[in-house]
Amino acid sequence: MCKRLSKYRKKLGTKKKTTIKDIANVLGITPSAVSRALSNHSRISDKTKIAVRQVAENLNYQPNHLATALRTGKSNLVGVIIPRNNSSFFSSVVENIEKVLNKEGYNIIITQSYESYEKECNNIDSLLYTQVDGVIASMANETKDLSFYEKIKSKGVPLVLFDRGEDDLNVDYVGIDDYLSSFNVVEHLYAQNCRRIAHIAGFSHTRIYENRIKGYRDALKKFDLPIEESLIIESNLSMEDGREVMKQLLDLPEMPDAVFAAGDYAALGALQVLLENDIKVPEEIALVGFSNESFTYYGKPAITSINQHSEKIGKLAAEAFLNRIKNPTKKVSLNKINLKAELIVRASSNKIKK
Repeated sequence: MCKRLSKYRKKLGTKKKTTIKDIANVLGITPSAVSRALSNHSRISDKTKIAVRQVAENLNYQPNHLATALRTGKSNLVGVIIPRNNSSFFSSVVENIEKVLNKEGYNIIITQSYESYEKECNNIDSLLYTQVDGVIASMANETKDLSFYEKIKSKGVPLVLFDRGEDDLNVDYVGIDDYLSSFNVVEHLYAQNCRRIAHIAGFSHTRIYENRIKGYRDALKKFDLPIEESLIIESNLSMEDGREVMKQLLDLPEMPDAVFAAGDYAALGALQVLLENDIKVPEEIALVGFSNESFTYYGKPAITSINQHSEKIGKLAAEAFLNRIKNPTKKVSLNKINLKAELIVRASSNKIKK
């Protein structure tokens, strides 16, 4: 076998890719036997499996997932779409999706929308072309048209949404109770003697941000605080957005005494502007973010935020996909999970220390 392997290495020097047929020729077995060995088929002996894997490694064989999917109808790949990977929330969700799926023999392909609808559509097309067995996604802020997500469903590919999802799609969803989380933030700020609470909001066409705005508004009503539209500003919730919105709020005839940002990056941008203007946080303006990003507890002051339980969301989203893929013909009821989030109080809003 060593001579045959050496011969094939020389032969493959001018060839672009090693194929299953090349491995079969080295071992003197059929290509179908190699294919079954690589997929860990029960009818192939352990001795043959070991030999096939050794030759495959020596010849730098790379499996063609697309060809496998076209041949078998299964790629063992799951597409994951996230807005961005520089968020500890999304990276934690992805990590836990991967942990669960790897145990079941699946690998993941991670794509980022960068909050762009056009990029998200391109990602979906690429994943469908790759013949993924399922898609787990969190929508871009720009997304209003759901036709590309409907396209996933029309292909019979299981779709699970997490964090950002739309009820109109009628698919499995895992997230938190955004309404209650937002309500609890305002309740906390009210308890800190804040009476003019601004909201740096996400775009209200996205369900989670619509729910956060509604929770904010309803909490103000409960405590008989006025709802001022000038204190509610929608944005992409980037750090730069947080800076720009905070500047707008400081230019108002009467400044707010608290700011609730629907995302931690926007909260960080707002904090930078407050500190640059020598405004004491929380004494003059209290600040709360959302998502419990790692930087929220390292800064000065540390930022109060909402813990979204990213680990649980990742695991439950992966399990929802597995439940679909393991029951292709059985009618499985929709799984809509809204976890109760946790408000973590830190220095940026803790005006009345107990």
